[in-house]
Amino acid sequence: MARQYYFLSDLHFGGDGELMHCDFSDEFVAFLDGLGRNGEDAELIIGGDTFGFWELTTDEGTAKLDAIVAHHQPVFAALKSAGERVRITIMVGNHDYDLACVPGFAERLAEYNLHLDASISLTREMLGRTIWIEHGQQVDPFNASPDYGNRYALPVGYFITETLVAGASRFSAFGRGNWLKDIRSVATDLIPDWALSNYFYREMGPVIRWIITVFLLLLTVTGLALVAEALRLSGVISANYLINNRFLSALGYVGSIFSAIVVVNMLVLVVMLILAVPGFLVLRDLRKTLHRFHITTLKPSQLEGQGNETYLRRAREVFAEHPEAAVYIFGHTHHAFLEQEDGRVILNMGTWLKILDRVPVRFGYLPSVFYPTFRLGYFHILEEEGRIVIRRVEVPKVAAAELSLLQRFVTFGRALPAPDAIPARVVVEP
Repeated sequence: MARQYYFLSDLHFGGDGELMHCDFSDEFVAFLDGLGRNGEDAELIIGGDTFGFWELTTDEGTAKLDAIVAHHQPVFAALKSAGERVRITIMVGNHDYDLACVPGFAERLAEYNLHLDASISLTREMLGRTIWIEHGQQVDPFNASPDYGNRYALPVGYFITETLVAGASRFSAFGRGNWLKDIRSVATDLIPDWALSNYFYREMGPVIRWIITVFLLLLTVTGLALVAEALRLSGVISANYLINNRFLSALGYVGSIFSAIVVVNMLVLVVMLILAVPGFLVLRDLRKTLHRFHITTLKPSQLEGQGNETYLRRAREVFAEHPEAAVYIFGHTHHAFLEQEDGRVILNMGTWLKILDRVPVRFGYLPSVFYPTFRLGYFHILEEEGRIVIRRVEVPKVAAAELSLLQRFVTFGRALPAPDAIPARVVVEP
């Protein structure tokens, strides 16, 4: 056994079309180049979804790996070189499930000093305690194989990825901006919002977009004007000053046009409010119908990339069945975090993919904006003075500027969602 371990996950190399591009190649190669330079007795464990085989629909079997190698030669050269200094173990995730089913992958990976372990769970020992490692897909109802190791036992997540994710990438080049390729950087339940956002800010005709933007931005003023009009009609106030005041009168035709737009918006808003009542009833009945047909039995928190409770529960099960386990490590959800419970540690390795965070607009009813960020990093577990020490090491990377002027304007001053704070150093007592 090695005396120290490095953990990272969800690299997702490969895929159709633009998915074959990798945003973090330079950072990953630099990380690999630094491994084992001091002759340390170490092992790097990549906890699954190293490859995007589900998204690569143009090849079969080990030819998928060959295609990925051809596009990422600097990365595989760095893996081969690092593998001469430290042991590199590849686990199986859901997106590279072929690794557990198709013969030949172990031999091909060994050519790059990569050791494939297709076990659903791995363990490593340190100071008499166990480090338990899983990808995490086995507790995800969308992505767990019903018969692990059977290449034909594919979960529903496979068919969604093959059609939606890979298909989006193939058509990404036809858009106004290469945004479709980032579909796997979005949490599953946010994909409809993300698609609407990109249609509005990128694909919609400029003239139509600006007309709708003015209309939607004025809806906030319209709501206030509608309340003021109700107060005027009820006799609480004498006049609706939002549409009839000296300032607007002084603007002449411009003021008159503004007042007219607000009045039209008020009429539209009234119609929308009237239609919202039957719309709500129909939507509620539709949800009941879908639930009756067991189509909506899963909550958003159970989708990949969402809440942690399912995985925390799994960790507690492992700790209960294996009292010697001190650390439970998983990936899959792309959400890096570390929690301590009763002297034990549960951690998620996160992802090296771009992450798109939804940011609501500052005002009006425009679609939210999805800001690109990176949260690259790895966990380093080692022995130190008779104790297990867990280090979180962040790899800095700034996302390229991708947002339009309008997107930056409507979110001006909005803060990005703060990622979970991960302590730089945690000690597990023996």
